[in-house]
Amino acid sequence: MASLDSIASAGATSGVKARPGVLSRLLRNKSALIGGSIVLLFVLMAVLAPVLPLADPFKSNFLAIRKPPSELYWFGTDELGRDQVTRLFFGARASLLAGIVSVLIAVVIGLPFGLLAGWYGGWVDIVISRVTEALLACPFLILAIAFAAVLGPSLTNAMIAIGLSAVPIFIRLIRGQVMSVKAEDFVEGARAVGARDLRLMFRHVLPNTLSPIVVQSTLFMAQAIILEAALSFLGLGQQPPAPSWGQMLNVAKNFMEQAPWMSVAPGVCIFLAVLGFNLLGDGLRDALDPKEN
Repeated sequence: MASLDSIASAGATSGVKARPGVLSRLLRNKSALIGGSIVLLFVLMAVLAPVLPLADPFKSNFLAIRKPPSELYWFGTDELGRDQVTRLFFGARASLLAGIVSVLIAVVIGLPFGLLAGWYGGWVDIVISRVTEALLACPFLILAIAFAAVLGPSLTNAMIAIGLSAVPIFIRLIRGQVMSVKAEDFVEGARAVGARDLRLMFRHVLPNTLSPIVVQSTLFMAQAIILEAALSFLGLGQQPPAPSWGQMLNVAKNFMEQAPWMSVAPGVCIFLAVLGFNLLGDGLRDALDPKEN
């Protein structure tokens, strides 16, 4: 019986561990490499911002207000004479942090509910699914704005609002994956040798749902960056004088004619970051596709 259990356990984890070609397929995917390089660039910007010899992102210089791009100020200065390059580097910290924390919140809350709904079915599934569908009926951005407005304007509250808004997405994804995996033969084999529900869910079913969760998490980081920028643009995210790309756009909209460069740099950063995460997510989806094994 122990040998049958070990065989079932090996089958349960094969969906994640037995993928020797995943990394090689990912490295052969040019789009994924481009996306990963863009993401890595922004991660380095965020990590090295306090270390590099950059100007103070909070210090005003009233002799350099709204200066156009030059050798001294590569991307120009803002309405208070602060260097745009410096604020872009420190703004990357807020945007990437928003993406990471929002995904963690959504996964930590959505995973147990999706697991319970998909495994037990019945009234548990009905209750969780109806609540999930009700939340999904509300536009994602509107839901995030509502949560942020209730919690109050700050980067922390914006991350919580984005994460809570994404919970229904992950519940639905995990529920569908669990319902598909629990019908597999190796799960029935583990049940036949006496494995209990908790062991079946966490030892055999959950590992086989990790691939789509990783892909969805990567893709959602792009959405989280856009949402953080949107909330900051509306005054519900990062508060001045702390820099974030959305907050920089919020200020730049008032000087579109006098200083258009103020909006170009943060807008390009948001575009490239979203593009990078989307390309990386698409590459991960192709590399983790079991049909490619």
